Amino acid sequence: MGQTITVTVNGVEHVREVEARQLLVHLLREDLGLTGTHIGCDTSSCGACTVLVDGEAALSCSMLAVQADGVELTTVEGLQGADGALHPMQQAFHEQHGLQCGYCTPGMMLAAIDLLQRNPDPSDDEIRLGLEGNLCRCTGYQNIVAAVRAAAGSMARA
Repeated sequence: MGQTITVTVNGVEHVREVEARQLLVHLLREDLGLTGTHIGCDTSSCGACTVLVDGEAALSCSMLAVQADGVELTTVEGLQGADGALHPMQQAFHEQHGLQCGYCTPGMMLAAIDLLQRNPDPSDDEIRLGLEGNLCRCTGYQNIVAAVRAAAGSMARA
């Protein structure tokens, strides 16, 4: 017994029957095969599952799939251009060495995109504050802050 939802993910419309208790992160990973959205903690504490819901950052581990009915979702897989070009945020993370193991990276990039949509020229402190819900165990955050700062410049010029 499920509920039929229609959700647009990375520009592609999907109609799925989901259980009322199914989490959005499981719909993305298991049903749609979009494994870039990571499950890090299952308690909405780490940010690894961050996606954009109608352009705003949201934790897909604390959102039910039925709540996504009728919305536009963007996952890390949806950042790359149709021509294969990296999104400025992806390019900046690569160039600034903003990742190591990569587990937090998808959520970190999507949270940073949300931040830059609200504040296109943040200070380093504003970047740190904007990403405080996303945890990284590898980089010490300095390279992530540098990547977001670089992406801000690239996105402003685009």
